[in-house]
Amino acid sequence: MPESLRPSPSALAVLSLLRAGPMHPYAMQRLIKLWGKDQVVNVGQRANLYKTIKRLHEAGLIAVRQTERDQQYPERTVYGLTEQGHETGQRWLAGMLARPRNEYPEFPAALSFAMLLEPAELAAVLAERLAVLDERLAGVGGGLATYAGELPRVTLLDDEYQQAVLAAEAGWIRGLIADLRDGRLTWNEEMMAAHAVVPPS
Repeated sequence: MPESLRPSPSALAVLSLLRAGPMHPYAMQRLIKLWGKDQVVNVGQRANLYKTIKRLHEAGLIAVRQTERDQQYPERTVYGLTEQGHETGQRWLAGMLARPRNEYPEFPAALSFAMLLEPAELAAVLAERLAVLDERLAGVGGGLATYAGELPRVTLLDDEYQQAVLAAEAGWIRGLIADLRDGRLTWNEEMMAAHAVVPPS
């Protein structure tokens, strides 16, 4: 297997879906969306999914099983899991579950430069974010309520995790906005300039 092939959510999704049996990329994309896993695996652009499939195929983790021809649809290549793909998928899954990874999301990066905004301006943009978080939280909660009685809990763990993370972030941002509006958290240019001196090397 090429050393350049690293675990990724999309690659794990393909290997995991093929555990159920051979399928073509369009069916994979539809299943991911049907199961609501497009909230955690980015398959919005089919081209990205095809690139992932190509890398997995070149690495020998999946293999072409057949080509479907139908008058209504373009020719579709059906892929199946190889033995190496099965073993790799299991190893990747265990590794992703066991080891936290620093993924450098944009929100913490933006927070690290929040002092470039005025306190009132920061409170305003965080209020915008909070509204979006509350909307997403309601959506995830609604989905969990709908499927909790129909599906085994283990299939909804990603939704439970999203709900917990969204709720924690929303709660933290509410407190931060309150601190900004009450003046418990404040700064000015002079304060920041005093800490912007680079010590001599």
